[in-house]
Amino acid sequence: MPYDAAPPYLAEGPRVGIRPFTRGDGEEFTARARESKALHQPWLFPPTTAATYAAYARLVTEDPAKAGFLVCERAGGRLAGFITINNIVLGAFQSGAVAYGAFAHAAGRGLMGEALGLVVDHAFGPMRLHRLEINVQPGNTASLALARSQGFWHEGFSPKMLFIDGAWRDHERFALTAELRGPRPSG
Repeated sequence: MPYDAAPPYLAEGPRVGIRPFTRGDGEEFTARARESKALHQPWLFPPTTAATYAAYARLVTEDPAKAGFLVCERAGGRLAGFITINNIVLGAFQSGAVAYGAFAHAAGRGLMGEALGLVVDHAFGPMRLHRLEINVQPGNTASLALARSQGFWHEGFSPKMLFIDGAWRDHERFALTAELRGPRPSG
């Protein structure tokens, strides 16, 4: 999908739709990111200026190792958050790492859970991925709950995994595969 095009939803749920980033989303995205600074930090740092948004949006729309999805409220089209699939590796691995952020006005309303379910369906469907991973800092209780709510199972703890906000941060690691979507099977 071209970066400048006005995209349709890739998938829709009862309250949200997901679609690619576009240049035209920059003003609203950055305003919502600035409004949500207290919610996001110290966990993530989405773009808050036109220049950083343009670079980020271009990256998640043009880099074949990434896929970016804006979460839009179907009633009114307001941006509710964003979800990316990073480090996409095809071939025998067919895998990617999911990251996400809600905007403050949408937090706690269940919109991101609905959107993450749509992205997972899209990843395991049209994108033909087999495995998705989510890595969350241990103190980020909302993100931990979101991963669990969509059936991602806890795989383990990764010390000093990602460099965020000036330091290497520990992460809890969650995963989901296409054939094991839902609670982890026993045995």
